[in-house]
Amino acid sequence: MLQRQFDRMVKLHYPNAMDAKDTSIHYLGKLQIDHGIDISRVLMATSVCSDDINVPSTTFFNVLFGPFIMGGLGGLPFAGQTGMTAFAHHIPDDGSAFIFYGPHIGITMYGELGKMYRPRQEQTGNSCGALMLALSRFQNQDYEPVIDEDDYQQMKLEQSLLSYRDRILKSDNPEKEITETTYDIINKKIHEHIASCSDEFQVERVALLGGIIINTDYGLDDYFDARNFEVIELKSQEFA
Repeated sequence: MLQRQFDRMVKLHYPNAMDAKDTSIHYLGKLQIDHGIDISRVLMATSVCSDDINVPSTTFFNVLFGPFIMGGLGGLPFAGQTGMTAFAHHIPDDGSAFIFYGPHIGITMYGELGKMYRPRQEQTGNSCGALMLALSRFQNQDYEPVIDEDDYQQMKLEQSLLSYRDRILKSDNPEKEITETTYDIINKKIHEHIASCSDEFQVERVALLGGIIINTDYGLDDYFDARNFEVIELKSQEFA
């Protein structure tokens, strides 16, 4: 009953979102049937937020090798070109690569975005905490993030978002807008790293699935709003 209530609420904000488990089944099927990929020889990488709440979001983790973790706070691929190169070198012989990426956002049963009930907590907390912190700081127009080696990822995340500050703050739902903007940044970076490291891959194809993870209450299935699914043919640099 509660899952159905969340389903209706999620679909109000993300009409194309799918249950996270159904997402895994759907796209694993596409990899096998549409693209002939042997999923027993696929290494998975993730560029999702390091928040612990994202670990059980999909069953990809239970089927594929890995994950090789590229993402940090907010889901940005902080592992960079070195991380992409290492990932490329770890793929099984005659195998394929799969990268799952994107930011996350919580939703309550009452439709409040950017919040969720975490395990054994009676009050709501932020999700994504890093993005909601950035949003709160951006509300001070004099605020400028400064790189700090003791808080590097948060400051770099905020720097990446800074040029979009006005758009985010003027939107009807800033919590949703900052998440959408972060997805665009992650998507661009993943493609840039693949292009710059393409010679490091000893396999023919890299599959990508990007979107937004939607966190619901503890014990209920999360959702995933897919934005990009593609299989890159590395030799031709064309998209299947």
